[in-house]
Amino acid sequence: MTINQEPKGTTYEEVLQWASSFLKAEGQEEHGAEWLLKEQMNWTTTQLLTSRKSEMPLSEWKKYKDGILKASEGIPVQHIIGHEWFFGRKFKVTSDTLIPRPETEEWLNQYLSRLPDKPLTVLDIGTGSGVLAITHKLERPNDRVIAVDISPKALAVAEENAARLKADVTFKTSDLAQSVREKVDVVVSNPPYISADEIEVMDASVINHEPHLALFAEEEGLEIYKRLARELTAVMKPECWLILEYGYRQKNQVESIFTEAFPQAHIEMWKDMSSNDRALYLFKEEVTHED
Repeated sequence: MTINQEPKGTTYEEVLQWASSFLKAEGQEEHGAEWLLKEQMNWTTTQLLTSRKSEMPLSEWKKYKDGILKASEGIPVQHIIGHEWFFGRKFKVTSDTLIPRPETEEWLNQYLSRLPDKPLTVLDIGTGSGVLAITHKLERPNDRVIAVDISPKALAVAEENAARLKADVTFKTSDLAQSVREKVDVVVSNPPYISADEIEVMDASVINHEPHLALFAEEEGLEIYKRLARELTAVMKPECWLILEYGYRQKNQVESIFTEAFPQAHIEMWKDMSSNDRALYLFKEEVTHED
């Protein structure tokens, strides 16, 4: 099958069947065809189902066909459309930012439920498209949220997302927390954690189209965790929460790094919906000394 082979008809159902088969034949995920169609038409799944027998306008077909061709070349459908959904909100994504994943959304929801009902100051390190910082601010409007990233291009995307979603987040260019000059109650981060030896098992679309600066870290993917363990005490209040995403093979190493750095803290290691190790949750209490 080639891109020039037209579908058998011009209903949405026939076009979708053709697109799914074409992507599968090209070695790409066939479910991307449905996602691309729904996002292009700004439809829900229900709207897609009720429109399946309707004729697809020629202008929409040409646009969709162009998108499917790009997807067949391995370009992420989120980059073709220009956005991804996170916590029910639409976030702009580009090749300068990571594409948000459902696993991250899952642990974000879990840690939000753990925070106390009082205003907090929150620091998001390596914000990328801003999904963590912006979502936190919109879910907890009384919190002050600071978001940092070493990439000015990523920060530009995050600032655009914050403006469109009306989230009052303070953005700064920073190598981890080095530019932060205040103490915070919460630190949250999805840092680079992929080691060079994992490249051969990664999806080609991720390697070719997402920023390596946000993906890869030295020291078998542990470099950023070691730096955070050393540097975060400069910005953490005596009582503080820390939530970090990590790779599915890094649980023991990450737990050891932060247990050594914060020996009195309460630490939990969370799994994701697929039962893969995914996030570290740390709560550091203020130490009081009795007379």
